This record gives sequence, structure tokens and C-alpha cells, in this order.
Amino acid sequence: MNADHLFRPFAKEFDLERGEMLDPESRIARTASDMRGYYADGPALERLIREAGDPLHYEVFETPLPEAEGNLMFCISKLQPGLVGDEYFMTKGHYHQVSGAAEIYLCLRGEGLMLMKTASGECVAEPMRRGRLVYVAPHWAHRSINAGEEPLISLCLYPAGAGHNYGDIEREGFPRRVVRSGSGPTLV
Repeated sequence: MNADHLFRPFAKEFDLERGEMLDPESRIARTASDMRGYYADGPALERLIREAGDPLHYEVFETPLPEAEGNLMFCISKLQPGLVGDEYFMTKGHYHQVSGAAEIYLCLRGEGLMLMKTASGECVAEPMRRGRLVYVAPHWAHRSINAGEEPLISLCLYPAGAGHNYGDIEREGFPRRVVRSGSGPTLV
């Protein structure tokens, strides 16, 4: 390989207390109004938007990398605590455009669940808590759910060329939801 085509090594700083990448080149922020159609209780979401001023649901901090084979994308996902009706705050969820791509989520802070599903409807949930790594296998859609009282913060790693497919989740949703109950977070 020609030395002019080598991608140079680099380093990034993180504020692990705040759950943020310092000087990210990209920051995605999703508010309650961005989550229309994702929660079972649409009227409760509209009340939240109106009464709480369209609160922040989650942020993703990243440094985009070339989508060349061998590169790993990394980001910090920061999901706020809260409820829409009895359903916990969650991310939109996605498949990867390259369906054979896996993803790793290392929980740095908070507690919740990683809800995962296949196109055929199989659905599983793995607990997320500080120091626990969740491996999202290829061909599985995934979404984070914050079932705690503080932000759910994860370091995510996946192939740089994997891409994100949000459209299928927007159309088909997930077959299960996580709601608050007297015994804690419950998969329904």
C-alpha cells in the first residue's frame, strides 16, 4: 500500500463523568419531537413535548472515519432518563445497512436494556449496567432503553462501513416494549 493512502492513528479525549466525547466532529441530538411514532402512547409524547419543552432524549458523539475496510467507528451514546406514559425513554433503534455488521456497546454509566430483534420477529433484551458489554450480533436491529434515574451512557464500536438503516424500524417497530411496572422494568 502506498504510504500516501495510510490513515493516520489518532486519539480522542472523553469526559466519562458527563458521558461525552470532547471535541466530537459530529453530534446527533434527538428530542421528544424526533421520537414521534416510536412510542405506544402518542398522546403522552405530545403532552411531554408541550409541557416539558421538547426535552432531549439522546445524543450521539462521534468522529466519522473513512468507510474503508478495516476501520472501526466509535461513538458515545448518551440516553436521558424519563418516561413517555409508562414506557422508558429509548433510542430510535436501527439495523445496519451492511446487515452482516455487528456492534458492541460497553455501558459506562446508568442502567437499562438493549432491545434487539431480527427481521423475522425474534426479540431479546440484555441488561445494560456499568461495566457490562452487550454484543449485538449481525442481522439484529437494536435500541437502547434507559430504565434508570441517570443518563445511560455507552461506548459503541462497529465497522466504519456498516451504515445505519433507521427506515425499517420506523416502519415495522419492535415487537416488544419496555414499560415501568411495580416490579421494575417489564418487557411487554
